[in-house]
Amino acid sequence: MTRTIFSTATTLDGYIADESNSLDWLFAVDSPDPQDHLDFLAGVGVLVEGSTTYEWVLREERLLENPGKWREYYGDRPTFVFTSRNLPVPAGADVHCVSGPVHEFFPTLQVAAAGKDIWVVGGGDLAGQFLDAGLLDEIQLFVAPAALASGAPLLPRRIGSDRLTLRSAEQRGQFAYLVYDVARIPAA
Repeated sequence: MTRTIFSTATTLDGYIADESNSLDWLFAVDSPDPQDHLDFLAGVGVLVEGSTTYEWVLREERLLENPGKWREYYGDRPTFVFTSRNLPVPAGADVHCVSGPVHEFFPTLQVAAAGKDIWVVGGGDLAGQFLDAGLLDEIQLFVAPAALASGAPLLPRRIGSDRLTLRSAEQRGQFAYLVYDVARIPAA
């Protein structure tokens, strides 16, 4: 069964990027075992992200100059970028720029996932849109030993404890890895 999962790293104070949309704070922390990420990706059929996240990855990994890296990182999985602009796409990458409410594209995402999971890569507002629409099943957080005091928030909305159930908590390197089940409440 296809699940929609928001999996991301966050600081102790709930930011996923600093005020300049940089992840330098994240790369200062020793990474968990890379096999964990490969195991997660094995269950992912489609990636979804906002334009800020997508443009950051393109820029930081120089994917337009080195398009072969896209397949190395994401394989043949299709990626849907929610944006109101036309964005460049690395040669050979299966990237679709879409705009509009997430619930309108959800059936397309499910088909593209081909029975595997939908990974909401980021950002936090896009993940929140899936939550608001009653389409988010799970939140996986890698909480880093860092605080930013400002920047891009993890989930910029109010979410009551009645919506989240902690399923697991474990140490992965210097990160606290938390998995929450999300109660799917249909959008009003």
